[in-house]
Amino acid sequence: MSARVVAVVVAWNRRDLLARTLDGLDSQERPVDAVVVIDNASTDDSAALASGHGVTTEVVSLPVNTGGAGGFAAGIAVALRRHAADLVWIMDDDTVPTPGALAALLEARDRYPGRVSVAASRADWQDGREHPMNTPRERFGLSPDERDAAASVGAKAIRSASFVSILIDADAVRRHGLPEAAYFLWNDDFEYTARLLRDGVGLYVPASRVLHLTRVFGASDADPGPRFVNEVRNKVWLFTRSDALGVRDRCLYAGSTLLRWTRMMARSRQRRSLAAYGWRGLREGVGRKPTTTAVLAGTPVAGDVSAIEAGAGRG
Repeated sequence: MSARVVAVVVAWNRRDLLARTLDGLDSQERPVDAVVVIDNASTDDSAALASGHGVTTEVVSLPVNTGGAGGFAAGIAVALRRHAADLVWIMDDDTVPTPGALAALLEARDRYPGRVSVAASRADWQDGREHPMNTPRERFGLSPDERDAAASVGAKAIRSASFVSILIDADAVRRHGLPEAAYFLWNDDFEYTARLLRDGVGLYVPASRVLHLTRVFGASDADPGPRFVNEVRNKVWLFTRSDALGVRDRCLYAGSTLLRWTRMMARSRQRRSLAAYGWRGLREGVGRKPTTTAVLAGTPVAGDVSAIEAGAGRG
C-alpha cells in the first residue's frame, strides 16, 4: 500500500510566496494526501489565502509567532495525530516544489536497501544555482557499502538537513519526538535532523528539486545581525543539552562552528553589535530551555504536541 504523505507548510506574513508554495504542492506528479498549513500569527491574509486554496486540507492558526521551530513542531504533530501521516513533507512558505519533487524523494526512499528516516531535496535559488544555505554535507565516516547504497538510488548519505523540503518518516518522529520549539529559529533544523539521523539514514536526493526563494543568495556564514542571539543560544543548547550528536560529532561541529563564526565576524561591518548579540545569546544559552510541550501549551495543537512528546519520552 502506498505511504500516506502529509505536507506541512509553516507560514508567516508572506502570502504571495505562500500562494506559490501551495501551487507547487498542487502540481505534484505524485499528489500529496493532505496539506497542513501552520499560520504563525500572520498579520496579513496568509491564513485566509491558505484556507481558500484547493490543495489545503487544514489550516492551524497559532495565537503567537512561534518561529520556524515551533511551527514545524506543531505541523508535524498535527500531521501524525490528525491526518495519519506515514511520511511528513515539510517546507517553509518561501519554498516552491517542482512537479517531480515528491516523486523523486519517494523513489529514492523506496529503492534504498533499508529504512530511510529523512530524504532531502536539492534547493535552488531563483536563478537556478544550488542554494548554499541548504546544501548538506556527506555523512562523515561512511563505509564503502553505505556510500554505494546511497549512490545506487542517486543520492548522498547525510548527517543533517535543512527544513527546506525534507521527507520525514513518521516512525522516526515517534521515536525521537518533535523539533525543539524553544529554538524559535536558527539551528532548529540542524538539531532536529541530526537527532533523527543519529541512528537513522538520511539521503540527499538531487533529482528532487525545489526553489528556495530567499531575498539574497548566501550561505549560513553571512552576518545575521540580531539573529546571532538565536544562533549562539541554540548552539549552546545543541552542544550541551541535545542528544543529537555523539562525542565525535560534537567536536567536529563545534570546531566548524567556531571557524564559521570567526569568518562571520571578520566579514561583518558591525563587529561590536555582532559581538554583543553573541554575548546575549551565550547568556541565554546557559539558562533554562523550555520544552516543546511547554512552548506550545495553550495553543490549538497543545494536545497533539503533548501526545507525541510523551510517546517519545520527551514530555
